[in-house]
Amino acid sequence: MFAMENRRDILMMLAAGGLPLRAAAGGSHLPNAVVNANQAKASHESFGVLRIFFEGPTDQLKSMTGGSLLLNPGQQPHPPHQHPEEEFMVVTEGNGEILVNGKKVQVGPGSMMYCEANQLHGVKNTGAKPLLFYFYKWQA
Repeated sequence: MFAMENRRDILMMLAAGGLPLRAAAGGSHLPNAVVNANQAKASHESFGVLRIFFEGPTDQLKSMTGGSLLLNPGQQPHPPHQHPEEEFMVVTEGNGEILVNGKKVQVGPGSMMYCEANQLHGVKNTGAKPLLFYFYKWQA
């Protein structure tokens, strides 16, 4: 059962259409919650479907984002890039390649990438079916 403060934060976010779950105004942090794929904020892009499940600060992190990308065959969401957050990617469906440490690595279900902050990385679907991966980015 949720504590009153957490329940109020969650209800405020849901009432405001706040999926993905975000921290409420006033410096609070992400609530404990479970978000199903059909509840996550979906964005239909030319390269695939991007879902953001959680986004905001936590008790221990300045910011944290958890999402997924269903990447269409032959596509990449953007050219290799870098950002100030550290990141994990977990492939659950399909086949592709991930660029990290200057190397392209063939990936499939069960593959996981970790990339330090400000390091060049990227992902491309090289298969005939959609590539689904989950990503987690954060700044301490």
